[in-house]
Amino acid sequence: MSATESDSDEAVDTDDPHGECDRETIDADLPPSAKLVYKVLEYEAPLTQEELAAESRLCPRTVRYALGRLEEQGVVTSRACLADARQSKYRIDD
Repeated sequence: MSATESDSDEAVDTDDPHGECDRETIDADLPPSAKLVYKVLEYEAPLTQEELAAESRLCPRTVRYALGRLEEQGVVTSRACLADARQSKYRIDD
C-alpha cells in the first residue's frame, strides 16, 4: 500500500461523530477567504461581519463574499443580533 492510499483511507472515515469528513469535502471548492472565515467562526462564533473582519483581518467586502459562499453551502447560518437589529450574528450550522 502506498502513502497516498493510506491518506485517502483516513480522509474517508465514516465513524467521525462531528462530521469533519463532510466539512473537508465542502471546504474543497471554497476560496481561502471562506475557509478562514469558517475557521474563525469555529473558534469564536457567534460573530457579526464587522467582528469577523477584525478577527480574520480581511476587508469587510471579502468577509461578506465569504459568508455568502458559506451560506450557499449550508455551512453557516445567521440570526439577528439582539444588541443591534441592523446586524446579524453568524455561526457554524450544526
